[in-house]
Amino acid sequence: MDTRRALLDALESGPVSGPELADRLGVSRAAVWKHVEALRDQGFEIESGDEGYHITETPNYGAAAIQYGSTAPYGIEFHDTINSTNDRARELADAGNTGIAVVADEQTGGRGRLDRDWAAPAGGIYVSVAISPDLPPAQAPIVTLAAAVAVTDACRDVGADAHIKWPNDVLVPDPTAERGGTKLAGILTEMQGEADRVSWIVVGIGINANVDPDALPPGATSLRAATGDRIDRSRVTRTLLERFHELTAAPESVLPAWRDRAATIGRDVRVETTTGAVEGTAVDVEFPGALVLETDDGTETVLSGDCEHLRPID
Repeated sequence: MDTRRALLDALESGPVSGPELADRLGVSRAAVWKHVEALRDQGFEIESGDEGYHITETPNYGAAAIQYGSTAPYGIEFHDTINSTNDRARELADAGNTGIAVVADEQTGGRGRLDRDWAAPAGGIYVSVAISPDLPPAQAPIVTLAAAVAVTDACRDVGADAHIKWPNDVLVPDPTAERGGTKLAGILTEMQGEADRVSWIVVGIGINANVDPDALPPGATSLRAATGDRIDRSRVTRTLLERFHELTAAPESVLPAWRDRAATIGRDVRVETTTGAVEGTAVDVEFPGALVLETDDGTETVLSGDCEHLRPID
């Protein structure tokens, strides 16, 4: 599989001859031909001319299409339909297999934060990335914020006006909506670790890409509805995974990027926590992801909770 990906990388910039490919990849010309045939079986249209092999058409949404031209280091496990990408990624992580993104066209048992149901019909982007970051468990929330930034950037890359509601909901702003916007995407993070180290983190991401808004719950929208165009899901997934890798490799870059994309900072909010509701103005976010509120009783820092943007009083 590594050789096949290296072959795709080599063909991305134009025609390459068989002997040159064999030399670059350190394999025989017969092996090059076998890998080319395997890529054709995956849906790539590859022609062979005087100048060598070149790709004329890429496949529809799937592992090969996502990896083509991608700089993200993750392996891709693709499913047409699956109960839950998070469940599958957790199985892989428990078995010691991280650095893998489980991707599906449709989920039949998707779930969101607080065990809420998550509508995941065909046409969306459902990705769960299993990683083993060098972080203590107390700093794991920074990975969730990194995912929110990555999703926002991937949505903006195709023309959606995406912003983040603390901690990780990705919205299209709408002042009349209860959340302060209509929801494009959600993120669910699960972790296993010991007292001083994270064993693995699974970040589950669901983006309403080419989903008909009528198939979504109230308050949700899709990239297709937000942009007016059908979305290239392979492109969005590539951008998402590349940005997520960049951000998790440099945790210090996450908070400045999150603040720059946040819809919550400066808003009056109510946060439901395990000890009760906290109301105030959101003024900042602190490492590894706590929301700072100015309340009637002073400054309060909230580590986790369900955040609601409050409508301004006329």
